Amino acid sequence: MIPTSTVSRPVEIGLRLTGIWPNSSIFFRLLWSIVMGTGLIFQYRYLLTHFSIEELPNLIDGLSTTLPYTLLFFKLIILWINNRIFNDILRTMSNDWYEYSSIYTMIDKANLSHRYSKLVIGVYSTAVLLYSIATIDFRKPINDDCRQLLIKMELPFVFCESPIYEFVACVQFVHLMVVASTIGMLDALIVTLMMHIGGQIDIMQQQIREICPKDNEYDLSITIVRSLIKKHHKIIAFSDNIESLFSSIALMQFVSNTMIICCIGFLVATSLGTNEGVRMLIKTAFFYIAIVLEAFIFCFSGEYLSNKSRTIGDATYESLWYALKPRDSRILLFVIMRSQTRLTITAGKFMDLSLEGFTSSLKASASYISVLYAMY
Repeated sequence: MIPTSTVSRPVEIGLRLTGIWPNSSIFFRLLWSIVMGTGLIFQYRYLLTHFSIEELPNLIDGLSTTLPYTLLFFKLIILWINNRIFNDILRTMSNDWYEYSSIYTMIDKANLSHRYSKLVIGVYSTAVLLYSIATIDFRKPINDDCRQLLIKMELPFVFCESPIYEFVACVQFVHLMVVASTIGMLDALIVTLMMHIGGQIDIMQQQIREICPKDNEYDLSITIVRSLIKKHHKIIAFSDNIESLFSSIALMQFVSNTMIICCIGFLVATSLGTNEGVRMLIKTAFFYIAIVLEAFIFCFSGEYLSNKSRTIGDATYESLWYALKPRDSRILLFVIMRSQTRLTITAGKFMDLSLEGFTSSLKASASYISVLYAMY
């Protein structure tokens, strides 16, 4: 089946249910705000109640699930506030599909986007499933010990006994699955945007390569010039909109992922050689993969956009500019000069997202693990 949009169906459904899609009902925003706000209150209440060095592993375990939850809430708020920018992005994508829907590059990028979207959402769903299997305890409590919840919360009622525990655990499982799918959907969204802008750059490169004199006429058609400059301007404007939408999100993502990777690594390191070792590995393995994948997606997106934007200048230089009149070749020179200012995504305007930043995040996480382990 030939796709009609770079945005896959699961991503579109997720954007509609979170109130981000244009003309979505405000009911979804209110619902998410109430549910997530209430959940965060109980989660942070648990962290404050158990804040002590003696309960460090338990505290770190709760923090590792609270941070992604908090980050998602802030992501949604930022996307709701910048809804106008997101509408401009979707409008640009729709216009591009109307103009270039028959070009193979667009179809190929859309297919890649759909596959990656399903993969990312699937990884998060699998992580939640394995985490839940290793966490939920349906056995009867022994010696009045309270069984562990899927999401560590300080609830205002007693939940240790059956069937209240089973009911709360099932509600938390459904809730956590929805939250994880939403996190995966937002990660798939930035992949979708990168695939689309990559396809537009490929189309512009193809148009540049087709510049050549015909019938011994060395004049560059004003129509071609206008088309190239307009196309380049649209790519730059599209990239600026992505930067405006995801810059603050990327900064929070960078800090949060470093802390979460540190927390998961600490839990694994302290559980090895104990009775909880295998259970903890099952609980955190896919969770760790999902968090690292999330950090990699953002950093790779910035690297991909930077490298892809440079290829516009290379394609222009490799065209038959030398066969044109000096007046026309100078026009292409402006395209080369503008493409030297690379497009990128920054983390809060402080640093460019790149694979180097990804490795730095992993190194910082490993350093923090050693500090926590020494404290423990």
